[in-house]
Amino acid sequence: MLAIFKKELNGYLNSLIAYLVIVLFLIFTGLVLWVFPDSNILDYGFAEMGSFFELSPFILLMLVPAITMRTFSEEFKTGTFEFLISKPVSQIEIIAGKFLAAWLLISFAILPTLVYYFSISSLGNPVGNIDTGSVIGSYFGLLLLAGVFTSIGIFSSSLTANQVVSFIISAFLCYLFFDGIHQLSNIFRGLTQYFIDYISIQFHYSSLGRGVLDTRNILYLLSFGFIMLLLTHLNLSRKR
Repeated sequence: MLAIFKKELNGYLNSLIAYLVIVLFLIFTGLVLWVFPDSNILDYGFAEMGSFFELSPFILLMLVPAITMRTFSEEFKTGTFEFLISKPVSQIEIIAGKFLAAWLLISFAILPTLVYYFSISSLGNPVGNIDTGSVIGSYFGLLLLAGVFTSIGIFSSSLTANQVVSFIISAFLCYLFFDGIHQLSNIFRGLTQYFIDYISIQFHYSSLGRGVLDTRNILYLLSFGFIMLLLTHLNLSRKR
């Protein structure tokens, strides 16, 4: 698995895609938090990062598919998948190595945004007047969400040899499970609305953003990612 992880990570770092993703993520989130009139922190007047954590998932559901679309699609297209599985490494290790490399790259893109936290904290009145617990929970949720999106992207890439098709499927599934089901729940009322919304990823991501690291939300996100990777394993086994 370590060899696959290093190979994939080096592949990302030796191409423009890694740096492009990091730059785009920082630009978009920076504009929202500091520039756009409806969301920038300077006009809002409160030391909090709500707008950043609300927008970041929608940026990631486009950027993560762009990273993961080549994961298996390129292997299928170039015919190297058969060569890869002939190596003394299990299919599970291949999937895990590719997943961890892509997830780490996305984490690299999120990490520099900690500068926003320290900047807002220093601008608070008094200094440090920011809900640190909420920020920690939101960052933890954002990293888990990035992992879920990565697992969806890898599963989508295992479905087709066409990278564009993989990107479209992945972006659609990320939106569907994150916000699509959440929007669908608004049609209903009462317990029905709650149960439908509970299925959505956004429900659990938002709960973590309140600063309470509820194990139910963590287990849901981890389980969702595991299921997507399991489906990837089953799909690849069918193709062999």
